[in-house]
Amino acid sequence: PDQAYFDALSGYGATWVRLSYDKWQPAERDFLIGDADAYQGLPAADLATLRATLDRAHQAGLKVVISPLSLPGMRWSQNNQGQFDDRLWQDKRYWLQAAAFWRDLARELKGHPAIAAYNLVNEPAPEKHGGLAEHADPGQMQQWYAGQQGSARDLPALYRQLIAAIREEDADTPVMLDAGWFAAADAFGYWPAPLEDQRVLYSVHMYEPYLVTSAPNMTRKQPIAYPGPAPFAGQTQQWDGQRVAQYLRQPLDWAAAMNVPRSRLVVGEFGCMRRLPGCRQYLEDVLSVLDRHRLHWAFYSFREDNWDGMDYELGT
Repeated sequence: PDQAYFDALSGYGATWVRLSYDKWQPAERDFLIGDADAYQGLPAADLATLRATLDRAHQAGLKVVISPLSLPGMRWSQNNQGQFDDRLWQDKRYWLQAAAFWRDLARELKGHPAIAAYNLVNEPAPEKHGGLAEHADPGQMQQWYAGQQGSARDLPALYRQLIAAIREEDADTPVMLDAGWFAAADAFGYWPAPLEDQRVLYSVHMYEPYLVTSAPNMTRKQPIAYPGPAPFAGQTQQWDGQRVAQYLRQPLDWAAAMNVPRSRLVVGEFGCMRRLPGCRQYLEDVLSVLDRHRLHWAFYSFREDNWDGMDYELGT
């Protein structure tokens, strides 16, 4: 993003931005990681590009959350011929590489005035090929996790390892953790406890019901409208402001049960296809919940570089 981008975003009243760099031109195979197949260090040219971008954000008065879409053993599908990369969730050798990556990045970025947090990885999904259905009921989720604890699909354990590596270099910068199943709002429900680090933020993304808000819906002869009946978790449910609020109660209830203050909860993305009938209403319904509970939030997206489906500056 150039200076005009950050200045325009700031001009709308934004205070922070999640910055994902995986589509930027890399010096090697994968930007900043070098090669997601075998991390060996931060490419100097990529690091310089990232630093210059952070400088521009700071000049515009914006704080930045670094949000990689890839880690070693987990190459973002759009950079991987559309294939979901499950290696990180099968082999803890990649955990060691991911920890080395974050240790190196924290050493290089600590103290930069734009940095607000490190979002360790965007939308992890160890459950996807691990035998847990998306939006399974809480009991099924907890039973699944009990069988996975200690394995390579143990997301809280991976996060502990990455945080420990970061804290070797940077004791202070907050760390933002996405829930599993692509940061689903119901996926913290199987975590038996919060992490020990007190500078952790817990983040979910809100696009549910996804079959309504996402791009494929717009290709239907008759797109599924919002509000109204919609497919979700293998059944048809009525989705409206009340159902949105009910769904978003889940991370709030988890945080309350775990004595995690709401100031450490984030909805790191939310949105809908702007041409969807009811998109404006959907955004208002989500925002009303976030504002009522005084949560940190970021919408998706602002001036996406090659896609305007969720660029609300163009209208809904």
